[in-house]
Amino acid sequence: MERTRVLIRRHFILRGALALSAAGPWGLWAHAQPAGARSPVILVVGDSLSAEYGLKRGEGWVALMEKRLAEQKIPARVVNASISGDTTSGGRARLPALLAQHRPTHVILELGANDALRGLPLASTEDNLNQMVKASQAAGAKVLVVGIQVPPNYGTDYTRRFGEIFERVARANKADVVPFLLRNVADGPDAASMFQADRIHPLAIAHPRILENVWPAVRKMLR
Repeated sequence: MERTRVLIRRHFILRGALALSAAGPWGLWAHAQPAGARSPVILVVGDSLSAEYGLKRGEGWVALMEKRLAEQKIPARVVNASISGDTTSGGRARLPALLAQHRPTHVILELGANDALRGLPLASTEDNLNQMVKASQAAGAKVLVVGIQVPPNYGTDYTRRFGEIFERVARANKADVVPFLLRNVADGPDAASMFQADRIHPLAIAHPRILENVWPAVRKMLR
C-alpha cells in the first residue's frame, strides 16, 4: 500500500514538472508568482517617437513591443501614455496621475528630444528625468530610461553633454537604460530612407529596429 502511494506521488510530481517545462521559462515565472500577484503593467511615457506620429496605428515600436509580449506569452499589459511634442517637464507634470491611475510595475521613460529642439536648459532636462525616475520607483515600479541623441549640428559640446544625461540619470537611480533609441536608424548607412519627410520622425520600416534597441532591456526588467 505504501509503495502504491509513493508511485502515485511520483506520477503527479512528474506530470507537474512536464507541464511547467512545456510552458517555457515564462510559464515557470507565472507558476512561481504568489496567489493574487498582479501581472506586469508597463507604462510608456514618451513623445512623438513613441506616440506613432505619422504612422498607422499599430506600426510604432510600443505597439510592436506589445505584440511581441503576446507572441512570447509574457503576461504583461502595455499602457502607451506618449504624447507628440511632450517635454520632460510635461511628462513630469502628468506622471503622478498616470502612476495613480495605472499602478504600473514597470515604467519606460522616453523623453528629452523636444527639450533639445526647444533649446531648454540641460540641467532642467536632467532634473525632470531624475524626478520622474524617483517618483516611479517610489510608486513601486522598475524604470527604464530611454535616451536620445541630437544631430551634430547642435555643436560637439552640446551633443556630448545632452547624450550623457540619460545614462547619468539611470546610474544615479540604479535604473536600466537604453542609451540611444534610434541606434541603427539615425546613424545607419541607410538613415536617409528611415525617416519621414520632416527628417525627424522614423518611418514604419524603422520601428522594428527601434524595438530591437529596447527589447533586451525590457526583458531584463521583466525578469
